[in-house]
Amino acid sequence: MLTTFSLLISATAAMISCHAAMCAGAPPASSTQYWITQPVDHFGGAGGATWQQQYLVNATFYRPGGPIYVSTPGESPVSARYIDNSHFTLLAQRTSGLLVTLEHRYFGVSNPMPDLSGASLQFLTIENALADFAAFIRAAKRTPSSVFPIPVVANAQVIFGGGSYSGNIAAWMRARYPDLVLGSWASSAIVYGRLQNYQFDQSFGRHLAQVGCAQRVSQAVSDVDAILLSNNSTQLASMQAKFGIPALSASDSAGLLAALITTYSMAPVTTAGDYVESRVCSFFGNASIKATDAYAAAIRSTIQQAGLTQQALVQIGNSSLGIDNYELGQVNRVWYYMSCTWFGNWQIAPPRWTQLKSYRSQLVNMAYFQTNCRKKFGSRIPVPVDVEAYNRKWFNSLRGVSNVFYTGGALDIWRDTTITTSYGNILQPARGSSIVLIEGATHAQDLGADSPGDLASVRRARSLGDALVSRWLA
Repeated sequence: MLTTFSLLISATAAMISCHAAMCAGAPPASSTQYWITQPVDHFGGAGGATWQQQYLVNATFYRPGGPIYVSTPGESPVSARYIDNSHFTLLAQRTSGLLVTLEHRYFGVSNPMPDLSGASLQFLTIENALADFAAFIRAAKRTPSSVFPIPVVANAQVIFGGGSYSGNIAAWMRARYPDLVLGSWASSAIVYGRLQNYQFDQSFGRHLAQVGCAQRVSQAVSDVDAILLSNNSTQLASMQAKFGIPALSASDSAGLLAALITTYSMAPVTTAGDYVESRVCSFFGNASIKATDAYAAAIRSTIQQAGLTQQALVQIGNSSLGIDNYELGQVNRVWYYMSCTWFGNWQIAPPRWTQLKSYRSQLVNMAYFQTNCRKKFGSRIPVPVDVEAYNRKWFNSLRGVSNVFYTGGALDIWRDTTITTSYGNILQPARGSSIVLIEGATHAQDLGADSPGDLASVRRARSLGDALVSRWLA
């Protein structure tokens, strides 16, 4: 999972429905929904069936000749905040641009199939997702009146932007459709797949070490593991009550605790503070308090801060959910399918042979995740997924691609799956491209809305990106 925890606690604003061709006059509100018809399979399958993909438009700043800034929330439902409250909003204002955000197939209400069975999810491929966005951009360039609520000049220049998985989409769109996409801003793009992504855990540890509690957190996880691995149901129930989590299995309890403790490592670090310090490490500062008690206090605080119910915690932690339930709207199930069939990136504890300190339970291992791949999606799912083939096809496709701005945070928990890894860049920038490591920043921080509390390093990165975009547009 990428942002499962934040997805479960986020809410999408209410929207009004409207067909693009019917919305004339002044630009409608950016929360107005629009729809474009897409093939279920762009490559000849599904018997030519079609579906409706949702998108939103902010035309507030558009002037004839201005560029189009395209984005997708990736694994989140579309929301007006992606076009009203991001750095791209400021770019559009400066360049008289128009902003569009399109929902990714199978997320939100953009569903090509009536359910999420393994058979239905076969059309969730990278190629189909990219072809969806390409079809929209093609229409925006050739027949803009078919997709926009205001008159837009044909053949407008297009900049694609995204962070995290949607950063992948941005980079791949420039690589695969350079005739449609002039340039891309790929923030914290997780373009490098790892089957056993224990580096995720180690990135969290580096952040903990920076704010002074790595040793104590690791000790607490080890102490809790003694209970989780004991097969003692009484001790397990007592531990769950102490931490305020539901009565799940030992392995699902371990997975839930890992998700909750790492939540704040995704939050932006600002001049006002660091959530990892204030909402995790602050509980471990008193050496007279047992590490497990501090751990429990941090988890209870996270649950309270997020307003999570016990039912929501079950949804986060129960890895068996979705095995027999094929209903739409299960973000976790769709992302699980992508992990099982695309890029792996299973967020596991470091294997014992690495001799690394662990910040999540040893129960959070490959078996914990992969046993459900075939149970959830059918026997045709190859286990384990061929991550090397994925990298050969999709990571290598980015080599030599011009006009891509890659950014990554030095404290990004996903850093070692981006091109700005902890041991150096694993991709060299081509002509018109650039790579920036943002000191002190976490995940996809540069594409957020500009704020007085932003780190100076984030401001510098945005300034460099703005200059690149200006050169592309020129």
